Amino acid sequence: MDKAIEIVNHMMAQDAFSKWLGIEVVHAEVGSAVLSMTVREEMTNGFKIAHGGISYALADSALAFASNGGGTQSLSVETSINHLSPVQTGETLIATAVQINETRKTGLYQIDITNSDGKCVAYFKGTVYRTEKPWKL
Repeated sequence: MDKAIEIVNHMMAQDAFSKWLGIEVVHAEVGSAVLSMTVREEMTNGFKIAHGGISYALADSALAFASNGGGTQSLSVETSINHLSPVQTGETLIATAVQINETRKTGLYQIDITNSDGKCVAYFKGTVYRTEKPWKL
């Protein structure tokens, strides 16, 4: 099995929140990940649209999986999101994380979140700190 997939599967098995969200790993490799999830009614806010924290959490999980797949334990140190369009109950969101810069100690990632129609509903940017701890599975 590919090391990145093995690490992501291990992380997902321990990740109660991502499992509660219904996140599925579509693809994982060193420096990138694609995740999907369907928005449920209990994920909506008072406007009856997805709470902003839902797309944020999906993107944050994509950041974690993309940045750890290389074998070094990495932790987010700064993240931000721009919400572009409302998301409705029943929509499937896809988060695509891509590494855009890497140094010995940090990684910078962009995560695009699209809806069922392929429309970008949010942009997320995250910086991770690379520890010196390798993943041991």
